Amino acid sequence: MNQYSVWKYLLILCVIAVGFTYALPNIYGEDPALQITSSRGFALPVDLSTSIDDALVTEQISFSDSEQQGNRLLYRFNNTEDQIRAADVVREALGDQYVVALNLAHATPDALRAIGGKPMTLGLDLQGGVHFLMQVDMDTARGQQLDRFVDDIRAVLREEGIRYVSVRHEGNGLLVMLRSAEDRDRTMNILRTNQSLQGLNVNELPPGETFGISATVQEQQLLALQQTALKQNITTLRNRVNELGVAEPVIQQQGADRVVVQLPGVQDTVEAKKIIGATATLEYRAVDETNDAFTASQTGRVPPESRMYTYQGNPILLKKRLIVSGDQLIGASASFDQQTGQPSVSVTLDGVGSKRMLDFTRDNVGNRMAVVYIEQKPNGRKIEDVISVAVVREPFGKRFQTTGLDSIGEASQLALLLRAGALAAPMEIVEERTVGPSLGADNVAQGFKSVVIGFALVLVFMALYYKVFGLVANLALFANLVLLVSLLSMLGATLTMPGIAGIVLTIGMAVDANVLIFERIREEIRNGNTPQASIRAGYEKAFSTIADANITTLIAAFVLFLFGTGPIKGFAVTLSLGIVTSMFTAIMGTRAVVNLVYGGQKRVRKLAI
Repeated sequence: MNQYSVWKYLLILCVIAVGFTYALPNIYGEDPALQITSSRGFALPVDLSTSIDDALVTEQISFSDSEQQGNRLLYRFNNTEDQIRAADVVREALGDQYVVALNLAHATPDALRAIGGKPMTLGLDLQGGVHFLMQVDMDTARGQQLDRFVDDIRAVLREEGIRYVSVRHEGNGLLVMLRSAEDRDRTMNILRTNQSLQGLNVNELPPGETFGISATVQEQQLLALQQTALKQNITTLRNRVNELGVAEPVIQQQGADRVVVQLPGVQDTVEAKKIIGATATLEYRAVDETNDAFTASQTGRVPPESRMYTYQGNPILLKKRLIVSGDQLIGASASFDQQTGQPSVSVTLDGVGSKRMLDFTRDNVGNRMAVVYIEQKPNGRKIEDVISVAVVREPFGKRFQTTGLDSIGEASQLALLLRAGALAAPMEIVEERTVGPSLGADNVAQGFKSVVIGFALVLVFMALYYKVFGLVANLALFANLVLLVSLLSMLGATLTMPGIAGIVLTIGMAVDANVLIFERIREEIRNGNTPQASIRAGYEKAFSTIADANITTLIAAFVLFLFGTGPIKGFAVTLSLGIVTSMFTAIMGTRAVVNLVYGGQKRVRKLAI
């Protein structure tokens, strides 16, 4: 009587063992660290660590460990003073080509990391870090859309052989000036029927010396443009932060035109701004094949329709007229050319971009096309670099390959820039907030203190009131806390102060099930049942009440998670996980221990309850 099968004991032991294993990483803490990455996500040179080591040794700064993690270097230090000193030294030694970020690195042993063990992710209020609120410049986004319409209208009119006086962006609309009434009528028909010019409201200007047409973008089209620009900027920011490997980012929309960016663990606001505050775009431009770039560079006489750039240390002239911009890019990936086997980058454009690319390449087979990377620094400095120049071998549109690359590594780097470098509209930081590590440490200390106090009070009450059974419940409560921490660690859930509140509440609720069971056992004993029968009846009859109570709480937690914001979601997650683990430990766990103490063939005369 009151004896579990062997497999149930083994199941409970396995669950507890796994829980303890994956909860262990949380006791090792974090080390002050420097994270070095290329400012554009490029692979790091092999000898970079040697240069950093030499710079640190020269300044007599000691570090505990260094490791290469993909395209980033991580240096660990024993204290924050060495970390801050090292950051200044490394930045001076490496220059602007690299991002040197002050982070906190997990100190989990290699053995635990090898099996996927990692500590809980702490939120901004616990770990410290930086918070940015960024505003998307929707006026510029509208202006870019109007400029694209200007280029498209000019291209269509040239295709149709219609001579125009001017096509320009004026205010919130477009103005098309033509030479005759016949040209105006033909243009009106084209603007209303051409698929690439959908979304325009077209009207004739009053008769005068010239024949004009005014066009405005439909409001629905502008709203769709704003939403698209905002979503693309969020995706781009997430790619930039993720691929540069900075902390555990939180990037989400706030309102109609704002984006919240949180970087827990990043201690240096200036370096975070270099990553987040710098905006980047891409442009595809034609190479000026009719003029000599070296002559223009030496004489200073740049043709009016071209601009001077530098590519691989040599001057190059590019046409001012834009072919395709980065916001028309859908995707980019590194691959190998099927015909030659050489490294290449496969690029995919949207509908408008593909048509413009097809029109250009059809007329420029054998000529060269360049990709220009434009980065706007937070201090207002603008950097424009030609990152690729390729020959147009045949007409192409939606999908095409860029070849002529030296290695698959270079192809991956170019794909990264194409994929993560383009913003659909400029952004500016309108609010920034830094949560210092000391404030985060205070929050952690207060949260830990609240958990310990709540835990201790419950332990004392249960031990005094329910005696041996109370001690069994305390053992289950400890196991419940360990399982909850391990689940939060394995799921990668972000723990915040509201999450700690959920843990404290879970501690109090975790013993509810045991209170119901123990009171039921005492009632059975008062009714004259034997101790063994009372234990069995107590667990069986209390189960339905326990299940009802926990299911209703789970429903409430689910609603909180579904409709709540970030902190409320954190509370709901910890509460839900705590209910699941407490059900396991309070019912199966305590029953197993009680069975070992009182069950089997033991002749029990009295229960210590």
